[in-house]
Amino acid sequence: MVRVKLDHVSKYFGRVRAVDDIYLEVNHGEFVTLLGPSGCGKTTTLLMIAGIYKPTKGRIYFDDVDVTDLPPKDRNVGMVFQSYALYPHMTVYENIAFPLRIKKLPKNEIDRKVREVAKLLKIDHLLDRRPAQLSGGQQQRVALARALVKEPDVLLLDEPLSNLDALLRVYMRAELKRLQKELKITTIYVTHDQVEALSMSDRVVVMNEGKIQQVGTPEEIYAKPANVFVASFIGTPPMNIIRCLYDEKTNALQCPGFVYSLPDQWREVLSARTSDEILLGIRPEDVRIVEPSEGIEPHARAEVLVVEPLGRDIVITAALSEESTMKIVARPGTRISIGERLGLRFELEKVHLFDGRTGRAIV
Repeated sequence: MVRVKLDHVSKYFGRVRAVDDIYLEVNHGEFVTLLGPSGCGKTTTLLMIAGIYKPTKGRIYFDDVDVTDLPPKDRNVGMVFQSYALYPHMTVYENIAFPLRIKKLPKNEIDRKVREVAKLLKIDHLLDRRPAQLSGGQQQRVALARALVKEPDVLLLDEPLSNLDALLRVYMRAELKRLQKELKITTIYVTHDQVEALSMSDRVVVMNEGKIQQVGTPEEIYAKPANVFVASFIGTPPMNIIRCLYDEKTNALQCPGFVYSLPDQWREVLSARTSDEILLGIRPEDVRIVEPSEGIEPHARAEVLVVEPLGRDIVITAALSEESTMKIVARPGTRISIGERLGLRFELEKVHLFDGRTGRAIV
């Protein structure tokens, strides 16, 4: 169990900056997820920690030891790839035992370790089979067992659940989280799936275009996004982002189809803006539909374009104006028809404001 530090690490491929000056500390026994879209640099970062890639700039430390120039075999890391990378001609037992045989451990010690980790992952009854005889979930467990049998200081996981069906992914998320907490191994996990990141991690590192956008607990990332990218990437459906103009005289936002008045205490915060364009953010589940019978004045009105019943929720797409739409999550049983005009309220404590030029969070 070690602490991992990336000290202003960059990786360039020619003119392409795959990873651009990132600083990150992963604590002892912590489960940290690198989350972002394809091409954001998360797998490249993982491969630098593993030693497969060498950074163009910066240093990597395990505790206080500089491992930047160490080859993978000297770092004591366990890695599970998206493809599992099992040897098809070997049995499950031989696949798991392979890294121990490379270390030339005694046969009886290899046997003990293989059977222990197989039992831990509930694949001890599969040891005589070959990978082609296993399901996707079983292959994933074998790949994980092969990584864990080395008793690594750091466990690196590169989208290990992406090849599984939806039901098995949900089960394996819980299993991986339980296993990591039980073994207390420092774990760095790569995914583009925000549900995996939010449900499994102690902290989430959101990346885009080779840079870290925000680091925080799942709760912080969801409730207090640092910028528009994080706000729109996290959440299903993602946060509504509405382009508005700030009127300093009235302390209000002129938005497509409505005007949203702001409290006086926000004037000072908004004075730090770099542009009069302000992006108003509100999560679909935080938009309240106001019934006429309530006698409450809505902040905006919108015409229903699409209604998607999803069992637990109903997702509504509605038009605020010709060029601006928003998503609304309504409770089951809510009766909404296409073409209906809805009154909407955005409660102040649920509203996010972002600078229109920089994209950074203001409120």
